[in-house]
This record gives sequence, C-alpha cells and structure tokens, in this order.
Amino acid sequence: MDALETRNPRRWWILIVLCLSTLVLVVDSMALTVAVPVMTEDLGASAQQTQWILDSYILVFAGLLLTSGSLGDRFGRRKVMLIGLLLFGAASLAATWCTSPGEVIAVRVAMGVGGALIMPSTLSILITVFDEEERGKAMAAWSSVSMLGLVGSPVLGGVLIDHFSWQSIFFINVPVVALAIVAGLTLMPESKAPWQKADPLGAVLSAAGMTALVWWIIELPQHGALGGRSTVTLVVALASLVGFVIWENVTKAPMVPLVLFRHRNFSGGSLSLALVQIGNGGLLLVLTQYLQFVLGYSPIKAGLAFLPLAVTALLGNGVGVKLAAKYGNRWVILAGMLVMVACFALLTTVSADSGFTVPAVALGLLGLGAGLAMPAAVGALMGTIPEDKAGVGSALNDTIQQAGTALGIAILGSLLSSGFADRMPEGVRGEAKHSIAGAVADGDAGLVAAAREAFIASMSTTFTVSAIGVLAAALLATLVMRDDRRKPEAADRTPEGDRTPEERPEAVV
Repeated sequence: MDALETRNPRRWWILIVLCLSTLVLVVDSMALTVAVPVMTEDLGASAQQTQWILDSYILVFAGLLLTSGSLGDRFGRRKVMLIGLLLFGAASLAATWCTSPGEVIAVRVAMGVGGALIMPSTLSILITVFDEEERGKAMAAWSSVSMLGLVGSPVLGGVLIDHFSWQSIFFINVPVVALAIVAGLTLMPESKAPWQKADPLGAVLSAAGMTALVWWIIELPQHGALGGRSTVTLVVALASLVGFVIWENVTKAPMVPLVLFRHRNFSGGSLSLALVQIGNGGLLLVLTQYLQFVLGYSPIKAGLAFLPLAVTALLGNGVGVKLAAKYGNRWVILAGMLVMVACFALLTTVSADSGFTVPAVALGLLGLGAGLAMPAAVGALMGTIPEDKAGVGSALNDTIQQAGTALGIAILGSLLSSGFADRMPEGVRGEAKHSIAGAVADGDAGLVAAAREAFIASMSTTFTVSAIGVLAAALLATLVMRDDRRKPEAADRTPEGDRTPEERPEAVV
C-alpha cells in the first residue's frame, strides 16, 4: 500500500509528455531524409553541403549527450529538457525561413544541441517517475511511440512535400514542441541528483571524443578507416576517449559513473544494444532504396511499406512486457534477437522479382523481434542505474546506441556501395557506377536492369552481415547478462556479482 501511495498520480500524463518530446526528435530525423532531394535542389546545395545538412545534427547530438545528461542530474532534468525543447522548436521555426545551405546547416547544429538536451532527460525522468513494477509498461509505451514515429515520419514527410514545401518538414515540429513545453510545465515534477562538484574536463573530453568518433564513422565510406584526415580524426577520438576514461576513474567527482560497467546487466545490455544498432543501422537505408529504385515505389508508398514493422513492434512490446515479468529480461532479449536474425536471413533471399511479399514478412519479423528485445534490453540496463545518476546513465545508453547506429550505417552503407560497384558491368562510370540512384537517373533500360541486379546481390551481402551482428548480440546478451527476478525473501541475499556497484560498499566513492 505504501508503494501505491508514493506513486505520482500524474505519472501516465507525464509519460505522454516524454513520448511527445521523443517523438519530435524521431519524426524530424526521418522526415528530413524524404525532404532532402527537394530541399537541396531548391537551395542549390552541393553534395558536400547536403552531407553537412544531414551530418551536422548527429555530430553535435552525439557529442553533447553525456554532458547534457550530467547537466540534467545537476540542475534538474525537467529544466534541461524544457530548455532543449525550446531551443529545438526555435531552431525548427528558424529553418522555415532559411534561403541558403549554410543557414540550414546552422539551424541543424542548433537543433542538435536541443536534441542532446532532450533525449537523456526523457528516459531519466521516466525511470524516476515510475517504480520497478510499472517501469516495464512505461518503457514499452515509450518505445512503441518511437517506433511509430520512425515508421510514420517518412509517410508524413512525403505528404507534406507533396502538398506544401520542404519548409513544412521543420514547421511541423513547432506545435508538437509547444504542446510538450506547456504539458511539461504544468504536469511534470522536477528531479535532480544531490549536488556534486562540476567536471568540466570530463565534459570537454567526452564531447571532443564522441564528436571525433562519429565524424570518423561518417567519413568511413568516402575516405576509408585510415589515411589523411581519417587518421587524424581517429587519433583525436581515441586520445580524447581514453583520456576521458582515465580522468573519470581518478577524479573525485566524475561526470559519468564508469563503475556501472562492472555490473553485468549494464555492460552486457550496452554492448548488446550497440551490436543490434549496428545490425539495424543500414536497414532503412537499404530497404528504402530497394523499394524506390527496384520496385519503383513513390516516397509515400515506400513509407507506408514499413507499416508491418510498426504493427508487429506494438504487438511485440505488449507481449514482451508480460514475458519479461514472467521469465526475466535475458530470455526475452534472446528470443527477440533470434526473431530479428530470422528477418535478416529472410531478406538475403530477396531477388529483383520478389516484389514486396518477402520484405513485408521480414519487416513484420523485425518489428516483432525489436518489440520484444529492445525495451527489455533498455529496461535491464536502466534498472542498474541509481536514481541520482539517471540522467547521465540514460545519456550513456543513448550514446552507445547512437554510436552503434552511426557505425552500422557507415559499415553497411560502405558494404552496399562497394558491392554494388564491383557487380556493375565494365565500362560504367560516374554516379551510375557507385549508386543505383545514379543508374536509374541515367535512364538507359539495360543499365537500370544491370543496376537492379547488382543492388540486389549487394543487398544480400549487407543483410548477411546484419544477421551475424544481431546473432552476436543475442549470444552476448545470454552469456553476459543475468536476470534480476528474485523472490522477496531472498532479496537481501543478493549474490555479490548481481548487485549494482552502489549496493557494494567497496564500490562507493
């Protein structure tokens, strides 16, 4: 009865605010990919400027996640989230008046700062508002909304582009942000950690290291892993991140409690999520091209084609919460990841004549598997983090997933591109040699047919690598992680290896 009395009576309304805050980030990122061709043509952007329009956001976002999570713990998670929403909304509004590529890049940088302030706060507020009994349901709902935004935003983007202009992609953020700010001010309580000394050196090292790492990952397909600027970027990333780890272990007031990695569920969950994101990173990139350039779908139809993913993800989320409560997170993660492996294995059988049936079944399997595995993995990981470190712990989770996604897109995108070029006929030059979009734009029927065959073969290789990555994540989750379901009477006899670092007296700093 005491636990019920201490629950926040507005907690489910607060969850809606958190979902809205997350949704605006997901929708903006995915809808922009649909708007890029029209926007760059209207602005007269070069290929390099287009790349910076897309990459400037992720560079700033990934670089500031750990710092913003620490700021939320220190100054108040609601306050930091609302500042992030305000900045994100203002930058989105400013984007509707942009008339040059440089202006768009500038507002994307501002949006990246806002997004970095928003994302860690949403999950950290969730785990402080909901107790252990309801946290699984709340995380499943939060994940479902994110999945709906991921799948629905390309459709929304296509509709807005068809009926309005590319500026509408940014303007649609403004009312959602305004609603989230008003709801946050009226419904959401403030929460923060006990005061501790600031860690400015840790903030600088983490921001420099993550920015350089993501920059290096983004440049992999064009410049390779080593050589020239790539080598310098990698050295800066490694030096900064190694320096960050060393400093966080010696300072008396670390920004990030790296001691969390001693907990098997945190370290196993983190690495599993990273491997899953690497496997999934290229999925939308590859399948979107398949649907539009091989099957000839319009952007709207291609977006609608991902509906099986959304429907089964919702189903998987609902079932996964019940299964995790009954059997434990570890086995639900394993089951979900094996279903995802089956999805990627099925996608390796796609041919130019397969149509949409096989991809539709595969997307359904992916949604089901992700719906089962991802909330359980995040729940197991976040369950190890004490409330006073919720913000930076959430940021650490987000950073791992962002790095995994970026690495997956870089690796799988590079595999797809190089495999496509190797399979194209001798004598083909220019963009047609390196991308199916270039071959289709050429208009030659024979070249288009050859490009489609080359793309299908390269896609099969890409999805084989994805299947291996997710299978590795499944094995890792099973071997490293442990279930925390225990009988109440055994709670105070927790094995030493299963306790969080904060529960072990020798781990307290």
